[in-house]
Amino acid sequence: MEPIHETLSRLASAQKGAAKGAPAYSVLVNRRVGRLLAAVAYRIGLTPNQVTAISALFTFTGIALIAFAPASIWMGVLVWLLLALGYAWDSADGQVARLRGGGSLSGEWLDHFVDAIKISSLHLAVLVGLSRNPEVPMVWLAVPIVFTIVANTTFFGMILNDLLKSKRGIATSTAVGGGSPIRSILLLPTDYGVLCAAFVVWGWTAGFLLTYSALLACCALFAAAAAVKWFRDMRRIDAELSAERATS
Repeated sequence: MEPIHETLSRLASAQKGAAKGAPAYSVLVNRRVGRLLAAVAYRIGLTPNQVTAISALFTFTGIALIAFAPASIWMGVLVWLLLALGYAWDSADGQVARLRGGGSLSGEWLDHFVDAIKISSLHLAVLVGLSRNPEVPMVWLAVPIVFTIVANTTFFGMILNDLLKSKRGIATSTAVGGGSPIRSILLLPTDYGVLCAAFVVWGWTAGFLLTYSALLACCALFAAAAAVKWFRDMRRIDAELSAERATS
């Protein structure tokens, strides 16, 4: 079997392009950790679906602890590590697929399906965990409810964008390097990796509520701005297709 440094080199050359302006943590940290995990997974013979299963195991263990374990600083650190590792393994499954010669529709479906469950259950776990804390006023329980709506809507919008564009033969906006570094840094509050890190203060109720609410505000602003842009993109594509039909 090839040395691991050669596997990492092959991965770097076959790297999927980052979405334009993707948040910095996902590009600079998570993808690199995922690349190392992918190389290890490939060397021990794991399939992409098995890597997805490992990602789910880490992620949903962390989510269960948020909902049902007593909140403490140490528990928050553990939750962060579990969620961050789950996120890194989530980056690794596609990279393992590329090492093995390409992915599959079933693998891509499974990956997105697990992501959809993760997005909903994480914020609902926060809702359950906060509701078990007598120090948290009921009004604060609205925050994870709204976060669930915002996160799910954003995820669905991104998937729908790619689906509709691919049906029209239009490539999605990915490029190696990921676009503007400034944009990547500005989008950090919307990065799932930053949300994972917020659980470090899970045991400090006031600090977590403020941090979590601030992340919600940033994600909601991003979702609103993105929705306007996505709708305008679809109208532009409609107009271009109409013009093509008129001249054909």
